[in-house]
Amino acid sequence: MWGGFPSVIKEVFPNAKIVTDRFHVMKAVNNNLDKLRKQLKSRIKTKGEKWLLLKNKKDLGNEELKQLEILLKKSNRLRRAYEFKEDFREIYEQTQDYDVGKDKFKNWLHEAQTIYDDAVKTIRNHLDTICNYFLSRTSNGVMEGINNRLKPIKRQAYGFMNFDNMRRRFLS
Repeated sequence: MWGGFPSVIKEVFPNAKIVTDRFHVMKAVNNNLDKLRKQLKSRIKTKGEKWLLLKNKKDLGNEELKQLEILLKKSNRLRRAYEFKEDFREIYEQTQDYDVGKDKFKNWLHEAQTIYDDAVKTIRNHLDTICNYFLSRTSNGVMEGINNRLKPIKRQAYGFMNFDNMRRRFLS
């Protein structure tokens, strides 16, 4: 979702479909949910329960589900926000078609706009590239993993006098 990236891609690969990675979209949604949790923290005592809200519901164990239910009983607004987050994730999980996905996201945007103001703006601005996910179901997670492996090598390479030495280090 970085500003300069799409224009470069369109110039170099004019026929490519740009896909906004779902990880980054979910991160925007989770950031809004966490912002609400922080606002409510003193009133409903949410200390230590951040990950219950941000973790995918399907990945929670029985004890975590019980703790989550106790937490969500403390605030209807937090419950709605959590349900919206899970609804958003389910759109990605269950939708196979671009047009259906776009309609579902538009409905979600309309319903969630009062709670997820920042995420709604971001998603609206990138809706087409977000929905392109349904055309190919691609993710750049593997590439980001490779980049994360290269970053420490790059830091250690500070001082390499030429590109060939750094390249050999990356490839080893």
